[in-house]
Amino acid sequence: MNLTTSYLGLNLPHPLIIGSGPLTKDLDTVKQLEAAGAAALVLHTFYEEDITGEQMSAFFHSDNHGESSAEANSYFPEPELALGPDEYLEHLHRIKGAVRIPVIASLNGNTAGGWLSFARLLEQAGANAIELDLSHSASDATTSATEVENQLVQIVRGVKQGISIPVAAKLTPLFTAFANFATRLDANGVDGLVLFQRFHQVDIDVVDLEVRRSFEFSTSSDLQLRLRAAAVLAGRVNAAIAITGGVHTALDVIKANMVGARVTQLVSAILRHGPGYLKTLRADLETWMTENEWESLEEMRGNMSFQRVPNPAAYERETYRMFH
Repeated sequence: MNLTTSYLGLNLPHPLIIGSGPLTKDLDTVKQLEAAGAAALVLHTFYEEDITGEQMSAFFHSDNHGESSAEANSYFPEPELALGPDEYLEHLHRIKGAVRIPVIASLNGNTAGGWLSFARLLEQAGANAIELDLSHSASDATTSATEVENQLVQIVRGVKQGISIPVAAKLTPLFTAFANFATRLDANGVDGLVLFQRFHQVDIDVVDLEVRRSFEFSTSSDLQLRLRAAAVLAGRVNAAIAITGGVHTALDVIKANMVGARVTQLVSAILRHGPGYLKTLRADLETWMTENEWESLEEMRGNMSFQRVPNPAAYERETYRMFH
């Protein structure tokens, strides 16, 4: 059974990789994930705004950095315990030294210069590729959708021109003309498209008048939006497609592959079941393919994309018309 695939220039034994999140904050957990068979992993995201102006100045203008700890005490650390630039780079360096599987860094910048500066540092620290978290709040009423998209395209173009390792763009589903925006990123050289970012749930405490944030595991039902988006793009972009959010079973992996995804990123499923679940998923994947007489993922990839299905409208207006 041939489960091999390629993603961001990396030849992988299968499409099961660990997505950005709390699993990659702990070195021992990362070692367990490799032992359980993870094909690659994406580090938790480094946010530029976590750094104060004073820290930024010290970081970029000092050659000597103090001692730092790369060990995370919890899967869900408090925001104030977020790793600074020294610690994040040291954590990346330690993970690269501890495992043999590819390590992809994740970056969410806050300034035009920050995106490229930190991308270069992540490359120097040994990242095999970088995933740019292009999430945006869409809360500025004075900025048009066109302006937002142009800014993000410029960010991707600048990072691609400034580093030599592959670059993926992790997107949200909130773009009005999603397919157009994705193809613009593709035209500017992005190597991968990750569909889609999951948002923390936000609620309001009406007594204490506070905004509260919570994390909820995804379910396989979250996969549907991502399947449609991948089906739209498959065969229309050169960038490799990754699906993250809602991948919990071998059938989820099969569906992702059939709409054109080269890899599936796992977070909630592993948090719920533990690193050993990777072995279960891979065994279930091989069993299903054998029972259905598929010899490789490559031969089935994209066979349910817009370009391959007889009636692409099944993804479009027919679904809408059923309930309206």
